[in-house]
Amino acid sequence: MYNKPTAMRSVLDPKYLEYCLSPLYDIGDWRDCLFWLRGLNDTYRIRTGTGTYILRIYRQSIAESDVVYELSLLTQLEHQLSAVNTKVSVPLPQKNSSLYTVIDAPEGPRVAVIYSYLTGTENVLHDEESCISFGKSAAELHAAMDRVSLDLPRPDLDTRALISQPLDRIVDYLGEGHRSAAYLREFASALTERINAASPGLDWGICHGDLHGNNNAFQEGDTFTHYDFEWAAQGWRAYDLAQVRHRKRLPQEKKEPLWQALMSGYRSVRELSEQDESAIDLFMIARRLWVMGLDVEFISDSGALDYTEDWLEEFISEFRSYDIV
Repeated sequence: MYNKPTAMRSVLDPKYLEYCLSPLYDIGDWRDCLFWLRGLNDTYRIRTGTGTYILRIYRQSIAESDVVYELSLLTQLEHQLSAVNTKVSVPLPQKNSSLYTVIDAPEGPRVAVIYSYLTGTENVLHDEESCISFGKSAAELHAAMDRVSLDLPRPDLDTRALISQPLDRIVDYLGEGHRSAAYLREFASALTERINAASPGLDWGICHGDLHGNNNAFQEGDTFTHYDFEWAAQGWRAYDLAQVRHRKRLPQEKKEPLWQALMSGYRSVRELSEQDESAIDLFMIARRLWVMGLDVEFISDSGALDYTEDWLEEFISEFRSYDIV
């Protein structure tokens, strides 16, 4: 019943968040809580008498169980990575040792987590030295994930998550009768067949899920600290690496040498088979369909103005260039 004001996604007042959360943490008096970033989730910067912290307010569609998985992974990774340069952003425990709080919002309950504040810089990986270092860090992260033990429910990053679900979301937005719907279904079917044919024997394990190397790690000296593990789940490691491979913010002539530098850094720490490396280009394509589906998922948040026929044709032209169908 829509007989009263209803929010699709609210921006919560920092004073309300201080009221809800400050009594729960032993981090001193809150000096300020500043709305920092509106992304897929909402981020606030907190300053207290003991330091600076990051508050993440997850969007309402993120279930409590999703956050429990992410935080459980991070706490184990902190231990597993203690002897190497790679680190992860860790949640702060509350006075009662809980790592998160469910708070009321106009659109429904949302999960709140306070994380350590990361220093350093966001390295955009535009030189070979940075790419080698990031490759090593990605390998150290995968190696640590191999040693993590999580017995929690979590959908895999399989073809259902990467292809079928995004496709359904896209076609639902366009309409089944849209002139591009049939092509998108044919393209997705052919892509699924190719991945199914290539996947036996590929390295499978916990993945970061969004390891694109743009804004999900800070570098300080030789250390990369990774964050944003919202999409972490069991999946193909080639898919994780495909996210870095397909970064669009690089000049075309630099892409291949920088990619080879990143791969050399990765292999210096962890083995990657020729079969896995050859599958990366295939997962790059799957990643692009997934990104298209993500665009559609957040139309209710960002508005539909930028997701019209021009947006669609850009993706369709890209998909046709892959010669899958």
